[in-house]
Amino acid sequence: MRNPEETIGKLIDKATVTIISYCDDEGYPISKAMLNPRERIGIKEFYLTTNTSSDKVKYFKKNPKATLYFVDKRFFRGASLIGEVEVLEDAKSKERIWQEGDTMYYPEGVTDPDYCVLHFIAKRGRYYSNFKNVNFEIE
Repeated sequence: MRNPEETIGKLIDKATVTIISYCDDEGYPISKAMLNPRERIGIKEFYLTTNTSSDKVKYFKKNPKATLYFVDKRFFRGASLIGEVEVLEDAKSKERIWQEGDTMYYPEGVTDPDYCVLHFIAKRGRYYSNFKNVNFEIE
């Protein structure tokens, strides 16, 4: 893979679902499907919406380690990004990625106390395609 950012960026842009993984209090991994990131900066930073009351937010506040996984079912390839999540609850972060229609999930609007932003910062990744894995660092 000559250019991980370009190759994986295209995969992410075509993905229809994002899987996020985190650890519970006993260290067991939990994976959940999420809406795709609202914003990404290369393949290093991602901004996702979620409910403040969710278990993942509770666990991320204790242990920020996480994985984002994106899959391209059509060509049976995928990318895992390993990093950490910061839970953002400030007005600026919430307004940054708010979209029309989000009141379906957060009835009180952008100031809904049950609305927060997950800021994922990748450190490294693993790409699978054509029966091969490629590990890479993210700077």
